Amino acid sequence: MKKLKFLLGRIFDFNYKAFFKTVGELHKTTGKSRIWLFFDIIGCGLKYGAGYADYKLCDYHTLTDAQRKTYVSRGMNNSIVAMMNDKAFINYFEDKRVFNETFSEFIKRKWINMQTATEAEFEEFLKGLDYIITKPADASCGKGIEKLKASDYKSASELYGYLKSIGSGIAEECVVQHGDIAALNPYSVNTLRIVTLRANGKPNLLYGFMKIGTNKAVVDNMNSGGFVSPIDLESGILTHPGYDMSKNTYTVHPDTKREIVGFQIPYWSECAEMCLKAAEKFPEVGYVGWDVAITENGPLLIEGNPFPGHVFLQLPPHVPDKIGMLPRFKQYIPNLK
Repeated sequence: MKKLKFLLGRIFDFNYKAFFKTVGELHKTTGKSRIWLFFDIIGCGLKYGAGYADYKLCDYHTLTDAQRKTYVSRGMNNSIVAMMNDKAFINYFEDKRVFNETFSEFIKRKWINMQTATEAEFEEFLKGLDYIITKPADASCGKGIEKLKASDYKSASELYGYLKSIGSGIAEECVVQHGDIAALNPYSVNTLRIVTLRANGKPNLLYGFMKIGTNKAVVDNMNSGGFVSPIDLESGILTHPGYDMSKNTYTVHPDTKREIVGFQIPYWSECAEMCLKAAEKFPEVGYVGWDVAITENGPLLIEGNPFPGHVFLQLPPHVPDKIGMLPRFKQYIPNLK
């Protein structure tokens, strides 16, 4: 019944233009016929709950049926979210104002709720800050985030007025990232996505990857030109080349020429410990992707995502054996199918 509900939802809420664009792109890059690709993508949706984005990013056309069964698809990820995360508690994560209040011990930077702040309160917040970050209350994928220079405005009052005019949800002190990470990419704060999954009465580290930006944007998100590389959970070392939405592979950063594989994440054990501690706050939300920034003084939380991305450790350069993430999930949820 759940699979049928998912498929019906996909039929009525489906971007057909993007679907046929994907078929055309794959035809050009793979040499396979449009007809074959059309029916294979549809078949993967019916059999495995895979969307056309799953199919494209994870190179489903190169996988056998046995290999496809090991991948966590969009449909499977939806099922895991529904199983692990109580909707009654989702707002604690999705509203950035509520998140910062709830997880204040892990935020470790100045911030202000722009929906309730008076001009005087904002002026006090701004003291000593050369730059601020503004975010919509419900931003995702880096959308609507701006980095603003205070001196570009005549006064705190003018900046306050601008933030009010754009409906800013929160304003935050800019994170100054660790020097080693800035050397890898100085154009954005490069964050970790550390995913925890609750099982046997406690949160567990499921997987992690580093989001690395480029000179194309002030955020590190893949949708803004960034790329990702998986993290070894024991050592905190990047294990594979970076990979982006355009299917480019990076052994070195395209701007700084720094090596990707072998990069040691500073304060890794503290990062892991912080996410496990944060995950204890709401046992009702058992499957969370934590975005972590690292400063010279240690890690801090940027946000928690109760709908973690599912393809990021199933990208072609990261799974040379073409075995997806499902076996990893089954270590904690044995009845997944």
